[in-house]
Amino acid sequence: MTTTLRPEGPETPTAAGGRTRRWRILSNGHPVGALRTTATAHGGRLWGEISELEVTEGRGRGRGTFGALAAEEVLRHWDCVRVDVRIPEPAPVARALAATLGYTERMRTLTKHLTGAPALPAGLTVRPIEAEALPGWLDGGAERFALALVASGLTEEQARAKSGGGRPTLLPQGVETPGAVLRSLYGADGGPEPYGSIWVALHLRDLPDGEPLAWVMVVEVSPAHRGRGHGRTLMLLAERECLAAGVRNLGLNVFADNEVAVQLYHSLGYRITERLYGKAL
Repeated sequence: MTTTLRPEGPETPTAAGGRTRRWRILSNGHPVGALRTTATAHGGRLWGEISELEVTEGRGRGRGTFGALAAEEVLRHWDCVRVDVRIPEPAPVARALAATLGYTERMRTLTKHLTGAPALPAGLTVRPIEAEALPGWLDGGAERFALALVASGLTEEQARAKSGGGRPTLLPQGVETPGAVLRSLYGADGGPEPYGSIWVALHLRDLPDGEPLAWVMVVEVSPAHRGRGHGRTLMLLAERECLAAGVRNLGLNVFADNEVAVQLYHSLGYRITERLYGKAL
């Protein structure tokens, strides 16, 4: 029995020199599944992603394994230095396959459907992040994100490339960017240093049913004020801001090894929708 990949359609270029292509998985020339390979530029290097992997016939015969390994070879040929795969939560077989092929879980995506605006604890003050404070806060967040990426398995070069992008696109007008919620949490006296801050993008994308999905881009509690419940308060603030804008779905990413954050989000009613696995090529 011979299992091969065959292009299903032409290769399509993507932004910044990337590329994507969908492939059929064939067994003795007969279609038994499909997948997609995508290369995306990060800091001048290409990162690969395998998606849409599905075995439609003859499951349990190693066809998914072959498809994934063949897709990795495609991505190597495209000069990708890493490969990631996003696996929906209700797919334990796919997660087991990823682990068998040497992938490591790096990140989880969680979402929540919001129903009612939660009350904030008394004795706290909320203020918008000031324009002059925004660049420094974003730079600090990018630095912490890069360190967390290294801890999750990326090289320092890869982490810097991953953490350095996005701000000009997502905040083109700084604090005045439409749909950007930028808030800081203070004590009742209002200052001088915030307990923590949060950035939420109110309309990052739509869910399959057409409802808008907001996203927690950054949530950070100041080191001197950690362990006092301010992370929970910032998330409650994010939910209130979403509901005030008419958005009832909120999502976020969390590193898989950040057990404190994972437990916090679970306690607030967030549920895992997918997991990100990756490895170096």
